[in-house]
Amino acid sequence: MPRQFLPGLRRLLVPRAAAPLEGKSAGPIGNPYVSMTYAGTTTVWGTENRAAGWDLDRVIQEGYERSIWTFKSVEAISKHPGALTVEIGRGGDERQFAETLTDHPLLHVLNVQANPLERATVFKKRLSAQVLLSKKGAFVEITRSRGGTITRLDLLPPNRVEPIPDPHGDYVSHFEFTTYDGRVRELDPSRVIWLRDPHPTDPFCGVTPLEAAGLSVELDVKARMYNITFIDNDARPSGIVGIDVDGLDQREIDRIQQRLAPGAQHAGETVVVGSGPGGLNYVDTSTRPRDMNYETLAQTAKDEILSAFGVPESIVGNASERTYANADREEWNFWQHTELPHLALLASAFDLDLDDGWSLRFNTSTVEALEFPRRQRREEARQEWNAGLITVDEYREIAGRQPFNVPHTRALWISPQKAPVPANEQDAAALGVAQDPAAGGMPGVPGSGSPPAIAPSGPVGGSAADAVAEARGQAPEATAAADVAAARDATSHPEAGDTATATVDQARSNVPLTLPGHAADDVAAARSVVEQPGNRDAADDVDAARSRTERKELPHGDDEFQVTDSDFDTAATAITAALAALLARQEGVITARLHAPKTRKHTRYWQPDGDTDQRHGDGPIDGARVVGAARWAEETTSTLAPILQQTAATVAAALSKSVTGAATVSPGAAAAALAASTMAGSAVTALLSDLANALDTAQHEPATLDDLTATVTAFYRARTAKFIALLAESCAVATVNGAADAAAESAGPSVLRTWSTRRDTRVRPAHQELNGTTLPAGTPYTVRGSTLRYPGDPFAPADLTVNCRCRLRYRTGPTTKEST
Repeated sequence: MPRQFLPGLRRLLVPRAAAPLEGKSAGPIGNPYVSMTYAGTTTVWGTENRAAGWDLDRVIQEGYERSIWTFKSVEAISKHPGALTVEIGRGGDERQFAETLTDHPLLHVLNVQANPLERATVFKKRLSAQVLLSKKGAFVEITRSRGGTITRLDLLPPNRVEPIPDPHGDYVSHFEFTTYDGRVRELDPSRVIWLRDPHPTDPFCGVTPLEAAGLSVELDVKARMYNITFIDNDARPSGIVGIDVDGLDQREIDRIQQRLAPGAQHAGETVVVGSGPGGLNYVDTSTRPRDMNYETLAQTAKDEILSAFGVPESIVGNASERTYANADREEWNFWQHTELPHLALLASAFDLDLDDGWSLRFNTSTVEALEFPRRQRREEARQEWNAGLITVDEYREIAGRQPFNVPHTRALWISPQKAPVPANEQDAAALGVAQDPAAGGMPGVPGSGSPPAIAPSGPVGGSAADAVAEARGQAPEATAAADVAAARDATSHPEAGDTATATVDQARSNVPLTLPGHAADDVAAARSVVEQPGNRDAADDVDAARSRTERKELPHGDDEFQVTDSDFDTAATAITAALAALLARQEGVITARLHAPKTRKHTRYWQPDGDTDQRHGDGPIDGARVVGAARWAEETTSTLAPILQQTAATVAAALSKSVTGAATVSPGAAAAALAASTMAGSAVTALLSDLANALDTAQHEPATLDDLTATVTAFYRARTAKFIALLAESCAVATVNGAADAAAESAGPSVLRTWSTRRDTRVRPAHQELNGTTLPAGTPYTVRGSTLRYPGDPFAPADLTVNCRCRLRYRTGPTTKEST
């Protein structure tokens, strides 16, 4: 009788007696294990010993080694635990721990050497394969040192291990391991890790995909055997030949039998058989291959086997008739629904040796297929950003990066004009889209009905009420009633019957302005021209003060204006964010160009496609062509120009309002921003020139394409941070000082400016000579044979502008030579 495949499966097809029902008993029955003891009564569940009939040796021989789809499925799943490293950590997300351990003994046996015979990679792959093939599960023997440290892990043959149930409530009393020489070893449960895919009802049994796919495996194997036998039998269907032997002797019968002998070497020959007087009859007893439906049968068996294991066909090497997107999605499905649960099952077996809060898992952070949902989320986020639905900071959080948290990245940029919608009033001032208090329109927005109102540098808000609040030390949102209350508190001897108007008048005459600055000057100017109020409400007095202040004339005297650290810091922060994003993309593009076939063609880095491929050469890669400095210089200028123009407009409007009373922006401010952005483009050109030289230098004879990629990565890691910081500061200084100087020159010859240094040890000697020098607006400073229009002038020599922290103080008055 021929051998039957998968006896464990076949016995499931035979009707069996009904399983024992749950019952109450005072003692064990049959082959049970104890589940629970309560109130003196023991609940006993009888096992069916499902795993006993699963002959693992025959399963491997007939189901794993003879079926290509079973072999490839087990290989596809088990190779990843062997290739991935195990890590121990806590916190973080599903892909990466926030904190990891590097010296736990489990890491050595699971990542380096499991036992003297097996490396950890081999051990993990065998463990994975046994869990997939063994219905009983896998058994790992643990060896510990005297201190309790795990020193080795050994896989035991599952068909030689028997878990012995404990009738007293501990489920497993011990494990019996039969060695190859017939000896039986008893292993304590603490020394054995029993790992299995759990059975729904029987804790002493696991499940394996091969059990569900057993019939499909057998059909696939037998269909192949049928075709092999058919070919071996002369590719001729079997049949019965009836011969009238009355006129034939035995020798003639043997001759005819020999002529009909099977064999592939006789395929296609025409056989002529002579018959006797009674003739010859032939009866066809075979089934044609077409009737066997081999192609359909083989395809169905393949699909069922792969489905049982959860492995798409593209994973085992056949991605034909699939688009790239479908193949990528199949790979993600395999990892998400098959491989990750399998890895989690393997890792969970070793968690008992870890402290609370720590967990063990396979490191899948380098698996490209698991990036599919993240790439999809990033793509959707980019579309939402282009539509103006989210900010740059929100996109960076979705992409897993730290937000910049600057006004430009907190604002929404509405398409198609890419107009900013700031998140708050402070960001609106930084972006130059603060609301005009007089017209109530939003600058830059069509239909607002008002000219652009540029927010001044310094505190947000420019109305007289804000100035009054600042001068009094109150919050800008203080109401007129609050002003009256504060004024009454400051009055030492109020008289009964005083009106609100009288109280405000008395407060104005008694409360001094304690905070210096433009707000105090505005309030003082308003007081000097305001009429004495009559018996009116406090709100009328405030309105009168506002109307007088907002229509004040050009101030005369020693009023001064000077840009603040906030002006420089705001500009530098925005420039830093833009440059960081630009250089990060620049590095990625240059790296991709290195690997592009067009770049490698006719160089020694080209991999020939056969002997007839003539595109291989001996020359190096052109570093300047890969870098493309001109393109990046142009992109740098176009990226920074809008940011610097907005900064220049804000500073110029603030200075103009200080010295003339009207917030106007001169064309020279935009020119200063354009000059600074052009300077940034030149700086990027110089940086990329160094990178091109580094690539050319790195192309010695044994250098590979990976070496050039490492050169690009190392260059950006070493130069990016310092380059961005220096360039952002230089652009901010040039733009802020250039815009202020252009606005002062546009205001007229009465505006004077004085060079002011930081007065510390970092000031260069040439700038120390200029400290305190006052010149009319538009007149350049001369020092050591060079001219500077303002600190950070991009057209001045670099040794006079790089890292410059000087600034100019502007005022109206006669020209003098001061020393401050």
